[in-house]
Amino acid sequence: MNGTNDNTAQIGKFFNWFAWIAALGLLYWFFNDALEAQFNPNQQVETYQQGSDAVVVLQQNRAGHYVANGYINNEPVTFLLDTGATQVAIPGRLARRLNLQQGTPIRVQTANGIATAYQTEVNTLQLGEIQLTGVAASVVPDYDSEHILLGMSALRALEFNQRDGQLTIRQRKNTSYP
Repeated sequence: MNGTNDNTAQIGKFFNWFAWIAALGLLYWFFNDALEAQFNPNQQVETYQQGSDAVVVLQQNRAGHYVANGYINNEPVTFLLDTGATQVAIPGRLARRLNLQQGTPIRVQTANGIATAYQTEVNTLQLGEIQLTGVAASVVPDYDSEHILLGMSALRALEFNQRDGQLTIRQRKNTSYP
C-alpha cells in the first residue's frame, strides 16, 4: 500500500513540474510576442496603391525608430530605416542566408567605428507595395544584428512624410529608380 502512495506522489510531482514548465513557456511565448510587437509595430506593413503610386505607412516603435518587415530577393527580412546610412547595410550572417555575393572591400563608418564591408547588389527589395531593383548595398560581416539598415541607396528613390509617429513612404511609379 505504501508503494502505491509513493508512485502517486511521484506522478503528482511530475505533473506539478510539468504544469509550471508549461505555464512559464506560455508566459515566455506571450511576452516575447508583445516585446517583438513593441520593437517592430510594422510586422504587417500597411500598404496600398494610390493611382500609379505605391504607398507604405509605418508606425514608429517605442524607441522612435521605423522598423518593418519586407523582402530581399523574395526572402523575408526586417528593415530598420536609417536615413543616415549611405547604403543598405546587410549583416554578414543575413547576407549568407540571402546568397548575396561579397564584392569589392570598402571601409565604412559604423556606430562602433571603422569597419570593412563588401559591395553587393540586391536584385529586388520590397517593402509592402514598394519594390526596388538593382539596389546598391554593402555586406558588413561584423554587423551582428537581425535587421538590415535600409539606407539611402534605396530610400533616395522614395518620398517621405512624417507626422505624429507615422511615416508615409511613396514610390512614384512614373519615375525610374536612380
